[in-house]
Amino acid sequence: MTITASLAATHFSYMRPRLLAFARLQLRDSAAAEDVVQETLLTAFEKSTTFEGRSEFETWVFGILKFKILDQLRHQKKQGRWQPLDDDLDDDTLDRLFEANGHWQPNARPNDWGKPEHVLENQHFWQVFDACMLALPDNIARIFSLRELIGLSTEEICKETGVSETNCWVILHRARLRLRECLDNGWVR
Repeated sequence: MTITASLAATHFSYMRPRLLAFARLQLRDSAAAEDVVQETLLTAFEKSTTFEGRSEFETWVFGILKFKILDQLRHQKKQGRWQPLDDDLDDDTLDRLFEANGHWQPNARPNDWGKPEHVLENQHFWQVFDACMLALPDNIARIFSLRELIGLSTEEICKETGVSETNCWVILHRARLRLRECLDNGWVR
């Protein structure tokens, strides 16, 4: 299945705000996000005749964006703008959520979100999720995004960021805990 240039342009104007929001969330830099989205749209437009329809067109364009974001993150690292992670990350989140024996604090137990497939279809959920991602410290958000939103393996993340595998898993665990707590406060309650 090929897509015409005019149809692609129509799709691009509809997708651009979501592409930009995703890029800003990953890069934490509006100018870099704008550049990456422009490069993505240009690449997708130039290659739109090769789109085979094995996925939704938007999914295909987001795939291009993910690679452009990874390229930008590598560029930031090369330019020295990638801040290394501190080994002494804040344990306050863990301390507040768990008792010494590893059980949940009574007031910190996860809330029931109902059916996950319905939650994921809700626009308000995604607005809260974006806000929660922005509230994470930059490096924790970046590691989480590389794993869960861009789909890199732990090995690839460690290679890209220079963190150890153990540290990567700790960061991912802390990110998930903080996101769950934030989502519980902003979405469920």
